[in-house]
Amino acid sequence: MGHTAVKTAATALGAVAAVGAGAFAWGSLVERNRFTVRHEVLPILEPGARSLTVLHLADIHLAPWQRGKQEWIRSLADLEPDLVVNTGDNLGHEDTYEALEYTLAPFTGAGVFVNGSNDYFGPTFKSPLRYFSGPSEHKQRSVPLDTARLENFFENELGWLSLNNTARAMSIKGSRLEFFGVNDAHRDWDKLGALPGAIEEMQENVEWPAGRPGQESISIGVTHAPYQRVLNSFVTNGANMIFAGHTHGGQVRVPGLPPLVTNCDIPRDQAQGLSVWNHARRAAYLNVSAGLGTSIYAPVRFACRPEAVVVTLTAGDFSYS
Repeated sequence: MGHTAVKTAATALGAVAAVGAGAFAWGSLVERNRFTVRHEVLPILEPGARSLTVLHLADIHLAPWQRGKQEWIRSLADLEPDLVVNTGDNLGHEDTYEALEYTLAPFTGAGVFVNGSNDYFGPTFKSPLRYFSGPSEHKQRSVPLDTARLENFFENELGWLSLNNTARAMSIKGSRLEFFGVNDAHRDWDKLGALPGAIEEMQENVEWPAGRPGQESISIGVTHAPYQRVLNSFVTNGANMIFAGHTHGGQVRVPGLPPLVTNCDIPRDQAQGLSVWNHARRAAYLNVSAGLGTSIYAPVRFACRPEAVVVTLTAGDFSYS
């Protein structure tokens, strides 16, 4: 190779390195802190029902020093959500309990939650190259987290209902909402076989306030990780709407293309955003959030801004006279 060719190759490599360094700087210093709200509207409520504002929070992965993220999440209370759906992975550090409690304190009232594995164990360092090798494994030793404190705060301070392998119900603005969910499927903690019994028990024991004659309930499934087995089970069990997180929307993406990885077996084109999940001639709306955080050991996002999602549930085009 001649001197000119060597110089050209070196220049090209230098340009590639500069672009890569710039992209990493953007993703780690800028984009991962460019929080945004994605808005969706779904006409799934009964005719004549009042609209419901649902705030979907996913994958906060909060560390105590992330003050900007804390204040931005608190500001979402200005949206006055009627319901909060939290799909897990709230904790991003072993000393973040007080910071998380401060962050979520404005969201008392109607809410439901499921746990992700990072609500049980702290993050561990992993080679970035493993990110592209398929769903992550769990061979590293992790720091156990105070899950009981987290759940006590959610249930007794905020008033949220746990959906970890169970079913619950509530009425909001006259709409009857039935919820069911699972614990983290990425860790194989989901107990899908228990769902039908839990749903039946919930339906037998719920006491709805007086409503319209013949009023039906809306069923909502909640999972941290959107594995196909979970989504299929939810649809089989009658879900009209499914909320999930876990994927981080791919976290590092090529602009304009689906996520490169999903960290589970969901199709890549459904790993972020609103879509329809079809199974056995049934279907449900599926909202997968890209989440609000990252592991403290992989603090970068590219072409995938951190998001909260506001889903406005509305009635159909006609109403009771």
